[in-house]
Amino acid sequence: MFDLSFYKGKKVLITGHSGFKGVWLTEMLLKAGAEVVGYSLCKENEKLFEMTQIKKNIEHIQGDIRDLARLSDAFKSTKPEIVFHLAAQPIVKESYKNPVETYSTNVMGTVNVLEAVRFCDSVKSVLNVTTDKVYENKEWDWGYREYEPLNGFDPYSNSKSCSELVTSSYINSFLSEQGVAVSTARAGNVIGGGDFAKDRIIPDCVQAAINHEKIFVRNPHSIRPYQHVLEPVYAYLMIAGMQYQDSRYASNYNVGPNENDCVETCDLVDLFVKAWGDDAKWEAKTVDGPHEASILRLDCSKIKNALGWRPIWNIDMAVKKVVEWNKKVLSDNNANKAISEQIDEYISEL
Repeated sequence: MFDLSFYKGKKVLITGHSGFKGVWLTEMLLKAGAEVVGYSLCKENEKLFEMTQIKKNIEHIQGDIRDLARLSDAFKSTKPEIVFHLAAQPIVKESYKNPVETYSTNVMGTVNVLEAVRFCDSVKSVLNVTTDKVYENKEWDWGYREYEPLNGFDPYSNSKSCSELVTSSYINSFLSEQGVAVSTARAGNVIGGGDFAKDRIIPDCVQAAINHEKIFVRNPHSIRPYQHVLEPVYAYLMIAGMQYQDSRYASNYNVGPNENDCVETCDLVDLFVKAWGDDAKWEAKTVDGPHEASILRLDCSKIKNALGWRPIWNIDMAVKKVVEWNKKVLSDNNANKAISEQIDEYISEL
């Protein structure tokens, strides 16, 4: 597996470092010895960022990726070698409420990041983090592969499809010629400690369990590629690091669980209830709402064969780690320590 010591002393810029996945990525990079620059809007609901106080350990820049001038200044002043683009409007239901903001953030935000890269000579490797929802979902029962058509249904998914196309154009038009290695990563549904987003199943489970309330599940039989947050975070580090050393690794990659860990939401909640204990219960609840796909699977053969990446924690272990993290933080109120310990556990099993 990829040696994270590669990042020691490397200057790394992360957009969206204050989000759930961004915090875990930042923490792993700090453990690896990287010099981290974070650029983010820092929204009020990004609770994990405040709980961990990671901005004390990085160069923290507050800014909107839709502000090209400020973003470009951040690149010029910090001179990163590696860029992870995570900043986005990431919620499907929110994209139905605010499609213009979703497109402006997820599409023009990507344009601005790549434009800043284009005029920053220090950058050698870029990873654009998109989603498994970029594919035209035909509700079939096998995993989508990287060459399948891109055409997400809802504004969030579609904006991420557009982000993929923007990335491809910038590679072909500018960045390949400049010697910048660029990849996109299409990760499945991520679970982990510190996710407080609305309308996500695990945060809903945690909140209900803490309040000793019944967990209500909107779509119990929907199938998703659930995985612990450390699985894609490590994959991101592997992709960006390996293409930095050899640009032939630059490509589009699916990142998801093994086939037998792609489960129905009701099975995920059953695992959560079992791990949480304390008489936690759930029931299905019919809720009128916008379209959501019933089946979504990923074929991850490409990243396994090309880079040697493999999932480490199966779905049962992933849910147990979510419960462990939340109960530990409830006990000692030390989110940073809880993240650090789980990263150490994960790395020890690589």
